[in-house]
Amino acid sequence: MKQITYITPNFAVTGALEPQDFSRLAEFGFKSIISNRPDDEQSGQLSARQEAVLAWRAGLRFRHVPVTVDDLFSDEPVEAMADSLRELDGPIIAHCKTGLRSAILWAAASARMEDVDCVLAALNKTGFRLGHLREELEAQADRKRWLGSSRALDCREAALVAGATATI
Repeated sequence: MKQITYITPNFAVTGALEPQDFSRLAEFGFKSIISNRPDDEQSGQLSARQEAVLAWRAGLRFRHVPVTVDDLFSDEPVEAMADSLRELDGPIIAHCKTGLRSAILWAAASARMEDVDCVLAALNKTGFRLGHLREELEAQADRKRWLGSSRALDCREAALVAGATATI
């Protein structure tokens, strides 16, 4: 079983998924899944194509936004994550091997749409202590003028649920 960590009421992260997890996520009320794992990151993992089929069968929308640690703050994955947060129905769950990359990518995308202090506060309440990434997140915030006015995070809502966890 995996732990689900809610960062906002509409966004959570978790580790690697197994085939049986997709229907359970739908039962928990998730509407969309974002996979942040590159294909073939680890032997035996589900491919994005396999995940897309499993998500579809469970009635979930699916988006593949692969990212490596070296590319977490690159425009392509951050913009793809921001687009996913705006376009997908929530609640959304994102996953990678452990959930940490998904949380960081969420933070990078959210910093383009919301105050960095708010983003870091939401992460801190979940147990993700990522204050050391402030400089990178502030660089993302400088890019917010290039994006629309959609918001990825409402600090008041995040404060209500940040740190809540569940198990699948």
